Amino acid sequence: MDLSSINRSKQDKIFDFFNIALLTLLLIAVMYPLYFVIIASISNPDRIFAGDVWLFPRDITFEGYIRIFQDGKIWTGYKNTIIYTTLGTALNIALTLTAAYALSRQDFYGRTFFMVMFIFTMFFSGGLIPTYLVVKDLGMVNTMWALIIPKAVAVWNIIVARTFFQATIPNEMHEAAKVDGCSNTKFFLKIVLPLSKPIIAVMVLFYAVSHWNSYFDALIYLNDESLYPLQMVLRNILIQNEAAASMVGDLDSFAAQQRIAELIKYGVIIVGSLPLLIVYPFIQKYFVQGVMIGGIKG
Repeated sequence: MDLSSINRSKQDKIFDFFNIALLTLLLIAVMYPLYFVIIASISNPDRIFAGDVWLFPRDITFEGYIRIFQDGKIWTGYKNTIIYTTLGTALNIALTLTAAYALSRQDFYGRTFFMVMFIFTMFFSGGLIPTYLVVKDLGMVNTMWALIIPKAVAVWNIIVARTFFQATIPNEMHEAAKVDGCSNTKFFLKIVLPLSKPIIAVMVLFYAVSHWNSYFDALIYLNDESLYPLQMVLRNILIQNEAAASMVGDLDSFAAQQRIAELIKYGVIIVGSLPLLIVYPFIQKYFVQGVMIGGIKG
């Protein structure tokens, strides 16, 4: 029987109409702010202040982007952020998946105790000062490792990955592999990981976004500007331009500097967000599947 041939009732059509209308409004509410930032970053700030920029850019100018990329530190920031994101995410994935898989195994002795200890850290921590003292005593202050090691594992991600393993990797599969002489390590590398692409994509996205957007740790632990991540560099550029505008005495010069600061403000948002916006569509299908399985089942 062809379900498409069934006549839909009037109530069904009304329900679909309101669903589509609601989702359309939500889509506009989510997408328009990003679109506005894009067109505002290339529009004349005077037209923005006048309320003329709604759907299309006005008096297109790329002066904000030119000012941003004229600062050579921006490329150093990009390089550092790529290094931090790559190394940090690789370490995060390695530790999270191995810990989650071990905690998902029913034959792992003491897994309840370790899980309780992990969860305990979600609600109680030493705070900023003790954490800084630990990082300092380990000799990681003003090094790249201060942005990677302290955030090596997120407990919530371990819980999500553990739930995924419990829902998708049955114990019977491990028992069958064990009968064939497969070790625990080989089973994890050859069987578990290939079946875990959705949750790996989810973890990569979670951790990569966290590393890419991080600036607070750099603000606390780094003094060397050559080690600053992109977000820290963009923050400094924005602050410097706002400070320069506030120190100008002449009214016309102040207005001009204020317009440049406004363009830079929108420009740094695009420069900092664009790489992640480009990458996300390629892992979206794995992201949805992994979140659904890891967050609901089990």
